[in-house]
Amino acid sequence: MIVGVPLEIKSDESRVALVPAGAQALVGRGHTVLVQQGAGIGSGFADEMYMVAGAEIVSDALEVWERAQMIMKVKEPVATEYARMRAGQIVFTYFHFAANEKLTHAVLDSDCVAVAYETVQLSTGELPLLTPMSEVAGRMAIQEGARYLERAHGGLGCLLGGVPGVLPAEVVILGGGVVGSNAAKIAAGFGAHVTILDVDLDRLRYLSDVMPANVDTYYSNRHNILEQIGRADLLIGAVLLPGAKAPRLVLRDDLKLMKDGSVLVDVAVDQGGCVETVKPTTHADPTYVVEGVIHYCVANMPGAVPRTSTLALTNATFPYAMLLAEHGWESACRANRSLALGLNAVGGQLTYQAVGEAFGIPSVSLTEVL
Repeated sequence: MIVGVPLEIKSDESRVALVPAGAQALVGRGHTVLVQQGAGIGSGFADEMYMVAGAEIVSDALEVWERAQMIMKVKEPVATEYARMRAGQIVFTYFHFAANEKLTHAVLDSDCVAVAYETVQLSTGELPLLTPMSEVAGRMAIQEGARYLERAHGGLGCLLGGVPGVLPAEVVILGGGVVGSNAAKIAAGFGAHVTILDVDLDRLRYLSDVMPANVDTYYSNRHNILEQIGRADLLIGAVLLPGAKAPRLVLRDDLKLMKDGSVLVDVAVDQGGCVETVKPTTHADPTYVVEGVIHYCVANMPGAVPRTSTLALTNATFPYAMLLAEHGWESACRANRSLALGLNAVGGQLTYQAVGEAFGIPSVSLTEVL
């Protein structure tokens, strides 16, 4: 198979979907790897490293898209890339369709095979290709939140850990999954007082057992959310419904309960956000203020630490990429149920029900497709 790795062109995105070691493994199995010139530089991988691994360096993105039978990316195709997708071509990347109707229609119109990292799912319910970036984003949420709490950035002027004689900051986390638990670890390490809200009592019991003493758990309902956001110095949105739009847990009027200069970091922005006032921002222009609350809503947070993020992501994605390259999407998905759940669109048909429900588009079952 011819595997293409174009340069990411989303704003401030420096990750790359395949490292030289992955290229070497694919070439060693008889596949051709096309890497656009400069695709790996932001993550510390020079073109020469790919060449040594046996990949072909291509100067033009169009050539990569035109020649490749499978495109490997990190972020969803942007508008200038819509016309580059073609019938039968596998596009293996994060899509987050439920938050982007234009992208959904563009992929359906192209008749390509869209395999979404974020919906590949193990029998345990784990999302193995979303987990590494959720780990990064969860940890970064506290790092960025602490920065914007500083007065120089418009925040309260609040130190997360406090000092002797001064109480620590209150960090409230909506969601106790991978993002939420990683955010809690870092916030607790800073010395903040942390409250995690979730609807899964078993998850709350687990978190209560493994988290340090300055982390409390609380059942998530409307009353408890409003109570906690009124206390929060830093609010983290960490809610995920796999492949679906994030539920709206905090409304605009609810923000009036929060302190002026408090900070909201909504990691769920890729899936539409769990706060009504959330809209995607970029690393170049990361924040805006609504009702006195600083909103940090960068849609590709891990892109700020591309070396760490690329290595963590490709450790997880590469085995699935090899399956697709070796067997083609149909055979690979028939043999691997987890990978099959990553199929979101095939030949102009939606194959992921939650996306169809988000936009009122009919979907077909995986059984029909496979």
